[in-house]
Amino acid sequence: MFGYPTLSHREILLIFSGLMLGMMLASLDQTVVSTALPTIVGELGGLNHLSWVLTAYLLTSTASVPLYGKLSDIYGRKIMFQIAIAVFLVGSVMCGFSQNMLELVVCRGIQGLGAGGILAMAMAIVGDILPPRERGRYQGYIGSVFATSSVIGPLVGGFFTQSLSWRWIFYINIPLGIAALVVTSIVLRMPVNRREHSIDYIGAALMVGGVTCLLLVASWGGTQYDWLSPTIIGLAIAGVSLVGLFILQELRAPEPLLPLRLFQMRAVGVGSAILFLVGMGMFGAIAFLPVYLQVVQGVSPTMSGLRLVPLMAGIIGSSTFSGRYISKTGRYRIFPILGTGMVVVGMLLLSQLQPGTSFAEASVYMLIMGAGVGMVVQVIVISVQNSVDYQYMGTATAATNFFRSMGSAFGVAIAGAIIDNRLGHYLPRLVSQEDLQGRDPKILLASPEQLYQLPPNVVHGVAEAFSKSVDIAFLACVPVAALAFGLTWFLREAPLRERSRKVVEEALAEPVV
Repeated sequence: MFGYPTLSHREILLIFSGLMLGMMLASLDQTVVSTALPTIVGELGGLNHLSWVLTAYLLTSTASVPLYGKLSDIYGRKIMFQIAIAVFLVGSVMCGFSQNMLELVVCRGIQGLGAGGILAMAMAIVGDILPPRERGRYQGYIGSVFATSSVIGPLVGGFFTQSLSWRWIFYINIPLGIAALVVTSIVLRMPVNRREHSIDYIGAALMVGGVTCLLLVASWGGTQYDWLSPTIIGLAIAGVSLVGLFILQELRAPEPLLPLRLFQMRAVGVGSAILFLVGMGMFGAIAFLPVYLQVVQGVSPTMSGLRLVPLMAGIIGSSTFSGRYISKTGRYRIFPILGTGMVVVGMLLLSQLQPGTSFAEASVYMLIMGAGVGMVVQVIVISVQNSVDYQYMGTATAATNFFRSMGSAFGVAIAGAIIDNRLGHYLPRLVSQEDLQGRDPKILLASPEQLYQLPPNVVHGVAEAFSKSVDIAFLACVPVAALAFGLTWFLREAPLRERSRKVVEEALAEPVV
């Protein structure tokens, strides 16, 4: 058994500073484009690719996570963390130079390849340096990164879009990424056990292909193609087949990308399913909140980010409280149960949003939602890391991140498809073609500034149609969150490991990378 290194509180905070910079980069770019999307579409065109600016990032960040986990178990966390940051920065520069929507979608995919490694490696490094019992003490720092990025992302996107150019939402990553590389080079000193290895590239290709096909089904079904069209049926068959082949490959591969035996552990199997469902519901809602606020409430891109502060406060508050409680008592099972229950309530309340809903009411809804999420994600990761041996720490952590990211990707794709489908239903009923004067109402949704220059009856009709469509998307997330709540009751509470009695000298004596 690996022994956790003895680090002072100051040394841990120094390491966390580098990890949090990297995590901020990756999590920020999950949401930073949301407020800028209307402006981007106005400049680059390609409205039909709008949702894929988010989905491409989530897809590649999801697909790359298991591979990073495997490689880090072989080559070490630090070098893979830094490689991931470098890939992310290259993708960021390419996004800033994009000249059309298709280029931007491809470059966002490259960005995602780095982001998946950043998030997975940061969580694995935390598992390396802290035993589960002490991890809760620092959980608030991790939760605050995701919470802050959820709010600062739309805020930063809105600020740069209004003040400079949407391209700066990508260029700003460069100094942050360089700072993260410098800090991790100085403070992050970790042992590496080099060994013979084989990488499951076939499994990686099958997984990427299968997830991509299923995401296209979720995104295109009922919108660009009928559900029973040859395209959707063909993609569904291909997706299921590739996922099936991936499972067979993992059973036969000498060093599988996702060792299926890990999922026989209740903490890993049930925890991964919970994170998939919570990620699906959370991002299905949060991704469209800034656009909702701009279109329905008529606020600026910057203000739409500020109005998400209650969501951030909920996540930070509950994450910090639960982390301190876990460190003090060693008990954690109650938090995912309470958290998913609050997510169900928060989703249900958000589905009641209307054009006339006050900011105070919406703030309460978001606070409940955020508080629920803050009690779930990091606690599940602690539970998983506590249940596996050290040699599987990177792979197990990557697996949980993989399912959370995959849930997020499906959540965005499905919510976007629902909103697009319902808009096609409500817009003709609430806005007449004569009032639109030949304008495409969906283009108006992508440019709220143009929308609010039209007559009040047109603005009211389009805003109401969008509000009703988003409400249905939120409502669709309620049973997903309820299923996650049901699964939390299957979690078992195992004693959290304390600092190991014996440090394995050969592990810590290996060359530092």
